[in-house]
Amino acid sequence: MKKNIFIAIIALSVSACGINRQVDNLKAFEKCKYEVTAADSVYVGNMDVSQIVNKNGFDLVKMPGIVFAMLRKDVPLKARLKLKIQNPTNAEAAINQFEYKVLHKSIELASGYVNEKVRVEPNGGVTTVPIDIHSNIYHVLADPKAQQAFVDFISDDGSPGKKAVLTIKIKPTLDIGNKQIKYPGYITIDKEITNKILF
Repeated sequence: MKKNIFIAIIALSVSACGINRQVDNLKAFEKCKYEVTAADSVYVGNMDVSQIVNKNGFDLVKMPGIVFAMLRKDVPLKARLKLKIQNPTNAEAAINQFEYKVLHKSIELASGYVNEKVRVEPNGGVTTVPIDIHSNIYHVLADPKAQQAFVDFISDDGSPGKKAVLTIKIKPTLDIGNKQIKYPGYITIDKEITNKILF
């Protein structure tokens, strides 16, 4: 009986240590510095963005597929963002997995789930996390103001680079025993990027 109680106490202590470590890792993760370094393979309506935009916006001659996609109310956006994470703290930053949302001017462009552990070494450690985006942006292109903001940003007018603020919201998951507990809120990352990363 005493042995069983002792084992239970040890198990609870180990579990508590595990939870505390995850909380410390998460706190460090919140203090990291973030940068969107690239957006690879950006497709709208299954067409490469670099092939369908010019200084005037969308090249209508090249976008009949997008017109049909609009009629179906299904305009797929596919892209891979590369999120660089730098850890300035003296503790390891880590999360097991996370949900994410990507927004532009408070308009949600995509959401999804990254099911892999992200770990960043302390004292200036750096890692890059690929975030694959698969989304239907019909709601963006159907709204004239949202569409104009989107087109203005991706249009290539030869300028040094149009700027936009992308907001990435991350909701980490903690492993507690056999259960996964979602973080109660989002870690919000607002980053200014230029459209040159699209081309």
